[in-house]
Amino acid sequence: MYLSEQDVRSVLTYEALIPAIRQALIDYSAGLVVQPARTILRAGNDEGIKNGWFAVMPVIAGDVMGVKTVTFYPGNAELGLHTHLAVIELLSRATGEPLAVMDGRAITEMRTAAVSAVALDSLAPKKASGLGILGSGVQARSHIQALRMVRPALNDIRIWSRTAANAEKLAAETGGRAVSIEEAAAADVVLTATASPSPVLEGRWLVPHALVLAVGAIGASLRELDDEAMQSSFVVAESRSCAERESGDVILSATKVGAEIGEILSGSVAAPAAGRIVFKSVGMAIEDLTAARMIWQARQVPAN
Repeated sequence: MYLSEQDVRSVLTYEALIPAIRQALIDYSAGLVVQPARTILRAGNDEGIKNGWFAVMPVIAGDVMGVKTVTFYPGNAELGLHTHLAVIELLSRATGEPLAVMDGRAITEMRTAAVSAVALDSLAPKKASGLGILGSGVQARSHIQALRMVRPALNDIRIWSRTAANAEKLAAETGGRAVSIEEAAAADVVLTATASPSPVLEGRWLVPHALVLAVGAIGASLRELDDEAMQSSFVVAESRSCAERESGDVILSATKVGAEIGEILSGSVAAPAAGRIVFKSVGMAIEDLTAARMIWQARQVPAN
């Protein structure tokens, strides 16, 4: 069974995905998921920004297994192509039989936003009403939808982009406002969803109770947050090992992960009662597997 991006979008909803991702993160931190480190290879197709990478992400959980292959080619934007492309293969854990192969681009988009929604719901103050977004691409759009689902009170959407026209367009589409980077960064909740190799968010702009959802610039040498933003915050991640291996925000600022989000969700570690929090997301195969299993189940035709 091959499922296209259109097939995926026809059945995958945030209403179902967000609670499923929440449980998957709890299971991961409880040691119920087998997830080796992702393997990343440089494509060597070109120089500089046009040099893409190729990653392989295997995982076993529950009654299924899966492997995601994903590419990131920043130079594709100039060609009118998606910068991220992915395919996910879902297999039976009992027999090893392939169950489905599906396009992974929409899954990556939606599961990333779903993870952030879970983090927001458990870490942000209940009275939070302002959402500042640094970036105006696919992840910015998907996050607005997912975050509003768990916190409808986020009604002050502030959007900044290096390309002002993109910020204006996204603001018009979502009922937000295109603002300066300083104003976006001063919101209760700040989403960083850029591909910047160097910090765009400065800690001096953040309010004392800020929750930062950092989902962009994945890689040990890339970062979106400066030292002050990282070092003045309690850092929460999907996975300590993943963040401390793959996040330049963590590695280059010499900060440590204080807790995994699954530990906070299960109650084994308490969330900070006050102060700034940075939630660093690098994306995990268990999140892709969770979504893929849901899609496969929804697309099966009942036997007559």
